[in-house]
Amino acid sequence: MNKKLRESFHRAYMTFFENAERTRRWNPFNDIDWDALDAAEPDRQLAVNAETFCGVEMFLPDYLDAHLELFGRDYAQAWFAANWGYEESKHSLVLREYLHRSGQRTEEQLHDYADTILSRRWERPYDSPRQMVIYGMIQELTTFVVYRSQRTLALDTGHAVLADIYRLIGRDEMAHTKFYQHMVALHLDEDRQGTLADLAHVLRTFRMPAEQLLPDPEARSALMRSTGINSQVYLRDIVGPTLKALHLTRHDLPAPGSPPGRPTGETRG
Repeated sequence: MNKKLRESFHRAYMTFFENAERTRRWNPFNDIDWDALDAAEPDRQLAVNAETFCGVEMFLPDYLDAHLELFGRDYAQAWFAANWGYEESKHSLVLREYLHRSGQRTEEQLHDYADTILSRRWERPYDSPRQMVIYGMIQELTTFVVYRSQRTLALDTGHAVLADIYRLIGRDEMAHTKFYQHMVALHLDEDRQGTLADLAHVLRTFRMPAEQLLPDPEARSALMRSTGINSQVYLRDIVGPTLKALHLTRHDLPAPGSPPGRPTGETRG
């Protein structure tokens, strides 16, 4: 990676970190009105969804391993991974607390679930560092859209505490999305054609981690139905906003079948 790009990444991370420290930090024990849980009747589907999201978040060590393997020698991206990991750990923790404090799962059930989930391992879907940055951008926005739909569902069914949890988690996910968008924009400035090729490739091949991680196919299907994520929503709420944020249109993307962008060597040195 050249010096100019490395310094740009550093400035982007420092802005992200300062904003997080000043405006976005939250405490899962103090900032959730746990006493209000008794006001809502248990909802099986909401609980299953919360458990599923908690399970996907439990693969945090695998996500971090993949990120640090690719970016561990780059200060800004490695420090972002550490900060991202801290924030994502709160997401799984607060959903676990919700399930336990609401009486919908026992400690034993939660431990057994964690053992089942963590018997699998997440493998990064792309080998190219730049493609993984793009994947992170798409994944964070997709997760935001999912949590947004779950917050609406929780509000509509009178589960205000769970809705507030999804609000806080979703705010983090959108901040992560914007950081990744900034990083991809810097890649576009550095190597426009290669980055466009990688962007097109990832957009066309993207899959949610839950599709490969969850052991129960029926649970995966029920989850996707409840979140409302389908091809139309993907194009409207994820692909469209991503291209707009990057000041691109679909006409900027290479046609299907074009090779992914050439490696830029951004992980070493």
